[in-house]
Amino acid sequence: MGRASIKPNKNIYQTSREDMKWSRAKASEMLECISESQIEKYEDEKTVPRPEDVVRMSEVYKKPDLCNYYCTHECAIGKIYVPEVKKQALPQIILEMLASLNAVNQDRDRLIEIAADGEIHDDELEDFVMIQDKLQQISMTVDSLKLWVNNTIASGKIDKSKLEELQKSVH
Repeated sequence: MGRASIKPNKNIYQTSREDMKWSRAKASEMLECISESQIEKYEDEKTVPRPEDVVRMSEVYKKPDLCNYYCTHECAIGKIYVPEVKKQALPQIILEMLASLNAVNQDRDRLIEIAADGEIHDDELEDFVMIQDKLQQISMTVDSLKLWVNNTIASGKIDKSKLEELQKSVH
């Protein structure tokens, strides 16, 4: 490995590479399709990475959260439509999921009333927005769980092929 960078405010691409303890040359070799000079441009923020390069870096650096970072910070569409998913511990994810499900369960009957005629009337709008927010929280918790699984697979603590086999048998 070459000398360590002392640059302040390193971006996520540089810190992910450095977590592997790789020089840019070693990273380029491992990434296969991204040149050392391109890595430097990404890390120095002279160029925004191509989506396919971010996917490759996320796989090779074992950092699945690079993809969510790219979508929420660098992709014009993702900035609007993709929520940022924070890394959390499994117990915290599960507790948040249960709390969110309980909150929505309490509002289930009201949601049925609102949706029954296929329209949302002005007097229903406030309740609908509140319930929609609770549903969004469930969605975010599911995304956190997916990220946790992907990070756990990347770290080798879950066997990806066994997981996929079990998922196929459920569907």
